[in-house]
Amino acid sequence: MVPFSGLGVQHARLSRRPSALWLPVAEVVGGPEKSGGRRATVSVVSREPQVFRDLREQPSGTNVPETMPLLTQRIQDESDQYCLVASLDNVRNFSTILKAIHFQDHATCFVTKNGVKVTVENAKCVQANAFIKAGVFQEFLVREEPIIFRINLTVLLDCLSIFGSNPMPGTLTALRMCYQGYGHPLMLFLEEGGVVTVCKINTQEPKETLDFDFCNTNVTSKIILLSEGLREAFSELDMTSEILQITISPDTPYFRLSTFGNAGSSHLDYPKDCDLMEAFHCNQTQVNRYKISLLKPSTKALVLSCKVSIRTDDRGFLSLQYMIKNEDGHVNFVDYYCCPDEDIPQAES
Repeated sequence: MVPFSGLGVQHARLSRRPSALWLPVAEVVGGPEKSGGRRATVSVVSREPQVFRDLREQPSGTNVPETMPLLTQRIQDESDQYCLVASLDNVRNFSTILKAIHFQDHATCFVTKNGVKVTVENAKCVQANAFIKAGVFQEFLVREEPIIFRINLTVLLDCLSIFGSNPMPGTLTALRMCYQGYGHPLMLFLEEGGVVTVCKINTQEPKETLDFDFCNTNVTSKIILLSEGLREAFSELDMTSEILQITISPDTPYFRLSTFGNAGSSHLDYPKDCDLMEAFHCNQTQVNRYKISLLKPSTKALVLSCKVSIRTDDRGFLSLQYMIKNEDGHVNFVDYYCCPDEDIPQAES
């Protein structure tokens, strides 16, 4: 896949002068990537969208604003052809959550009237889910549900940050996302300061995702921590260890993180009444080990979060749920599920 960054992409700028209303946009096409018999490509198309043609064809003397945010350009006859239309006045409220689960190139998207769920998996042992509620979007229209498709997450993030990941203060990039249905590409309309870029990303046949069957009835322990406490733990533990051992007990040490690396064993204990602990529930003592290589990607979500819920069930499966607030104050959640490791011999605790 040809990366989006580094390619010469021209943009279109809106103006009240008809001759400058829509400038051609250079087409950029990524290399072929076969998945399920279909190609995943991205392009910046050079056609003039209907919304801009309608604006250009207005009679002379009509007051046309210098710039028109995409969120205000609702052309009903165009929206009718899409089964999904979603708009945001700040694209970072969407891209930031996706970056938190970006540890594989491809993701599966599930869309209902409640919002969007994006799922990424690795080695059939770990799964990450990002939930973006419908209320986060300024416009969220779903004509059929569920909508399911697979997409190249790396390419999607490149498109969402095409105006740069660090915009000028006070500048927001607006997003309008449209999907026509099975077999059609995902269309992205991004606008910043009157400059509009249209991206088209081919969707792929969705693959079956794992069902960790993490039922509340099987949960043996649940802990809610302030994220700053877990961030400190990951910075202090010996990451030369292949495993992270988690001990949760109704008695001392309550909640313990252990590693067994080149420098020997190290342990970090959290009393159940410490300031970082918001909730502690444990029915029985449980000691489980997880490969650190599978847990490391979750630190992306940890850095962005304010709280984390840690759960284990009677099989030893681990659930990490991160609560993340976006720039507008909306709350989103990122879930990580991880299987326990059974290949490494029992380490001394």
